[in-house]
Amino acid sequence: MRPPRKRVDFARGDKVEVCSNEEGFIGSYYLATVVSRLDNGLYVVRYDTLLEDDESQPLTETLFPKELRPAPPLLPRSHFSLYQSVDAFDNDGWWVGHITGISSHNHYYVYFPTTNEQISYPLHRIRVHHDWLHGDWLLSN
Repeated sequence: MRPPRKRVDFARGDKVEVCSNEEGFIGSYYLATVVSRLDNGLYVVRYDTLLEDDESQPLTETLFPKELRPAPPLLPRSHFSLYQSVDAFDNDGWWVGHITGISSHNHYYVYFPTTNEQISYPLHRIRVHHDWLHGDWLLSN
């Protein structure tokens, strides 16, 4: 039996990550700020890196709570291990993958199963992957 899901209520100004379920973006997370919580339980968020179609201002969306998670804890890293689960920052968001090799000093190859791509990233654009499960952060294997 699965443990009960902890309810997380976000407040105005909270930093969150939005999990994308759109085709071509599955497995990516985008940093946003909570603008408000509506009476129906939905949240209005403003993205930190995504812009409206006319690029005049940050994109604002109304989302279900299940599409949001708190910003994950940041663990400073000086290196990553082979096959370690990571997130790589690319195209304005964090994409889930795993380390497949070292390309050069402080650059790692990351493989993305959702796109079947392997790309080299500098250390500062990679973070340890965490899963948000039942209201708790778990370090991914």
